[in-house]
Amino acid sequence: MTDRQKITLMDIQRKKTEKQPIPMLTAYDYPSARLLDEAGVDIILVGDSLAMTVMGYANTLSVTMDEMVHHCRMVARGSKRAFLIGDMPFMSYQSSIRDAIVNAGRLIKEGGMEAVKLEGGLKMSGTITALVDSGICVMGHIGLTPQAVTQLSGYHVQGRTAETARQLIDDAMALQESGCFAIVLEAIPAAVAKIITEKLSVPTIGIGAGRYCDGQVLVFHDLLGFYQQPLAKHVKQYANLNKTISEAVIRYCREVEQKKFPADQHSFKIDSNEIKKISR
Repeated sequence: MTDRQKITLMDIQRKKTEKQPIPMLTAYDYPSARLLDEAGVDIILVGDSLAMTVMGYANTLSVTMDEMVHHCRMVARGSKRAFLIGDMPFMSYQSSIRDAIVNAGRLIKEGGMEAVKLEGGLKMSGTITALVDSGICVMGHIGLTPQAVTQLSGYHVQGRTAETARQLIDDAMALQESGCFAIVLEAIPAAVAKIITEKLSVPTIGIGAGRYCDGQVLVFHDLLGFYQQPLAKHVKQYANLNKTISEAVIRYCREVEQKKFPADQHSFKIDSNEIKKISR
């Protein structure tokens, strides 16, 4: 049984201060949000990764604002305790500050989120400042930024040279100064993430960034093993639901074909006298 008290920004910052690791996971619908919430996850992210994990796209670029709002609303209905963050999808905030404010506002007002996440470093600082000044809480995201996968020529580790590592540090500091309450560090060397985490006063959340971050995040479907494709190096699979679900469905099909399901215990009954009336 987990503590059911609602997680707030103060709680997240306190965990950074007290060096208590912050568990964060993605969720995209009501049942997954409910399960994560009841299990004690501190932060639930409705990630634009739903484009790949739920919608079947090759990358995150195709998901729309309307689709993000739709999934955020489902997650909000399933969560009572966790702090809720909605991802800003590709081109929902890059075109103008006005678009960023309007679209972030939709995730809060229509989607039921408490904060938004967007990708990018120093170049996004003006947008982040405008969002924070508008009363919207923002989580930053640097390192491997999936919305820039084409520019990055694929999903590659970032910050492996002194020059690129320094740029990540500068980006992180700029995001903090712009008002981000936390920053995701994705696919960067653990030693670089450690330096960033120690320099920042706000929490870092790692995904492929090693053990020194203030918290960790994984994709729901990766953690539970929904798919059979090879796992990325940074992913740990805690269950193999692909195998479990597949075996359950195969068993169901066989029992239907063999007329073993439904059995008597799965069927509703009617009084025999009523049956006689029907048979007359």
